[in-house]
Amino acid sequence: MIGNQKKAQDTLGRLRASGYQGIELCSYMIRPMPFIIRALTRLAGMPMGKSGKLNWKELIDESGLKVISLHSDLGSVLKRTEEVAKEAHLYGTKYVVITGMHHFDYTDEKAVYDLANNLNEAGKLLKNEGLSLLYHNHNCEFRRLKSGKMAYEVLIEETNPEYVNFEFDSYWAADIGVNPEYWMGKLGQRMKLWHINDRGSKQTGPLSSILKTDSCELGKGSMDLQGLLEIAKENEVEAVVLESHRNWEQKSPIISAEISSQFLKEYVK
Repeated sequence: MIGNQKKAQDTLGRLRASGYQGIELCSYMIRPMPFIIRALTRLAGMPMGKSGKLNWKELIDESGLKVISLHSDLGSVLKRTEEVAKEAHLYGTKYVVITGMHHFDYTDEKAVYDLANNLNEAGKLLKNEGLSLLYHNHNCEFRRLKSGKMAYEVLIEETNPEYVNFEFDSYWAADIGVNPEYWMGKLGQRMKLWHINDRGSKQTGPLSSILKTDSCELGKGSMDLQGLLEIAKENEVEAVVLESHRNWEQKSPIISAEISSQFLKEYVK
């Protein structure tokens, strides 16, 4: 859907026409990247294609969409703070999001506490640049340490709200079997952004008693999204962000987003 400048322009236009007001950008997808980075993202299930060759500043300006956040990685924030900050300011966003750690053992107690310390340092560096750091979870943060605590709990307790807050992804919490409502309540107003997705099954007809589950369009699955939305509103979350993984209707991410927009129009006021 974004193979070239014109296709990307059309896709962003359809999103805007569907009612979306903003978009999140990933730093490694909006500028040219070395082969090894492109290979790793493909292995992780997020192929970037030719997106790094596009003029994203022009695309965003033309689309009328606001950039909600810039996703980056912890190493870049710690080692190339000014570069990350410059890119965030270029797109007019105040949030830089760490999207979890790659090849990281969330059952290693020392590693998790070290991660919390590094997040504090990264957040402090970004605050000096007029920006705020958020941490985005997947499912791996809900693994238990030997102490009995979950890694995510440690990250909440050991990070300083002055420097580190959160973009909560309720899909991944539900995926590993924890209660998203509990964790959204625990985060409270430290949950600045909320990644919304639904989870269910698209299988039809007479089947066995075990269904294959996956992500699906908003309101089409089994997650209590309306209940989660009330928690988000109570804690004054700043933006509700659709994250669409795969399993799209008609195998089209843009059609899937257009379907999900109907739920957002009805319930996100």
